[in-house]
Amino acid sequence: MNRLALTLVIIGALNWLLIGLFEWDLVSALFGGDVTRDSSVFSRIIYTIVGIAGIYAIRFFFSDRNPANNAD
Repeated sequence: MNRLALTLVIIGALNWLLIGLFEWDLVSALFGGDVTRDSSVFSRIIYTIVGIAGIYAIRFFFSDRNPANNAD
């Protein structure tokens, strides 16, 4: 379930990156709807930052998982 959630978050972030950089919505292109969005410059900056965070999050698929120590 964790990997599925991470995958969906990354897909969403990459879609926001496409909106931020190119004003193009991949999800709307795939499933119907208006594929171009008019956004303010500030909104596009936020979308781009979230998209970059999504690219960064891809590394979590390949990182070692360290279980937390339960010291009581």
